[in-house]
Amino acid sequence: MNRVTINLEALLYNFKVINQWMEKHHASWTVVTKVLCGHEDTLNALKYIGATSMGDSRLSNLDTVKRIFPDYEGWYLRVPGPSVIEEVISLSSVSLNSEIGTIAALEKEAKKRNKTHHVIIMIELGDLREGILPGSLVKFYESVFNFPHIEVLGIGANLGCLAGVAPNMDQLMQLVLYRELLELKFGHKLPLISAGSSATLPLLAEGRVPKGINHFRIGEALFLGTDLINGGTLPKLRDDVMLLRAEIVELKEKELTTLAETPSIAPFAQDQSNSSSDPTPGQRGYRALVGVGQLDTDITGLTPINPEHQIAGASSDITAVNLGDDPGGLAVGDTIKFRLNYSALLRLMICPYITKSVEPKIEVFKEEVKKRCSKLCPVLDDLDNAVPAPNETPAS
Repeated sequence: MNRVTINLEALLYNFKVINQWMEKHHASWTVVTKVLCGHEDTLNALKYIGATSMGDSRLSNLDTVKRIFPDYEGWYLRVPGPSVIEEVISLSSVSLNSEIGTIAALEKEAKKRNKTHHVIIMIELGDLREGILPGSLVKFYESVFNFPHIEVLGIGANLGCLAGVAPNMDQLMQLVLYRELLELKFGHKLPLISAGSSATLPLLAEGRVPKGINHFRIGEALFLGTDLINGGTLPKLRDDVMLLRAEIVELKEKELTTLAETPSIAPFAQDQSNSSSDPTPGQRGYRALVGVGQLDTDITGLTPINPEHQIAGASSDITAVNLGDDPGGLAVGDTIKFRLNYSALLRLMICPYITKSVEPKIEVFKEEVKKRCSKLCPVLDDLDNAVPAPNETPAS
């Protein structure tokens, strides 16, 4: 069976590590659940772990979250459009906004429901995603400041999400100065600057995030441990929370390079890298075919756990993996494990053909968490009883 497995022990470990980083920085954070695509067992695990602030860009996912977390703080992370105003007010406590007309519509719906809706005003700082231009900030804030059912919770930015430009100290300090400007001009405190993300965690580890940046939206680092600035895995985090196990459907010794010299007509581009481990013409070895292909995920985002294994290519339904001179005891029906990048994980989680399962079962995990923690709360105890990252020793 082809499946994504979610290691709840590793998830608990990463949650606690990140939570301690937030405590040290005196910041709050929201778990970004977009990549889970509404997977209920993992959301339930987050509930038992102690997460209370959850953010998503799909309202159907927020509906699932709200059903599991009736009193949660919900963040709608995609700039709302006019067609979803009712659902945004119903399902979220906070939304990210950059259009005055949209905030006016949120005000109208919030008034109808006798609710207060919180907004973060998003500012464009170079990623060229959502956000007003800094020169328009004062006028924009003045326009929304007096809506009776809208509370401006703070300002924010998305950095490194679209254009891929890494966040830097100058951008973060700009946000701190913009908040100071608004507070001085209007005599009203803005509690949050929401500009922290998985991409800013390397800066946080180096002590280079200004204290004024006091809210983080974290997803990729929690679920994959990714260091988005330096590559690899962030120190102290685990990279095995979510893995793909792909079933071997054929395993044979064969030539590992094609003899054809005609132009390729393969429908999907194949990796043309020339690494030292690439097979040479005429070389033979063991090749496994696994039942996951381009239809299911971004194959370029898969990395075999076994360093001797190498992805040779993929079609819509099959991925070929070179195993080397020795199959290592593998046989048809066994699985090959892969680490995932964000793109591969996202496509796997939304794919209806791939099974998703948590380990251990959610009922077992719930009891384990109860034993470890005297109470369930967003600020958990130290890492004494959590499973350490691979190759690390437990805290003493």
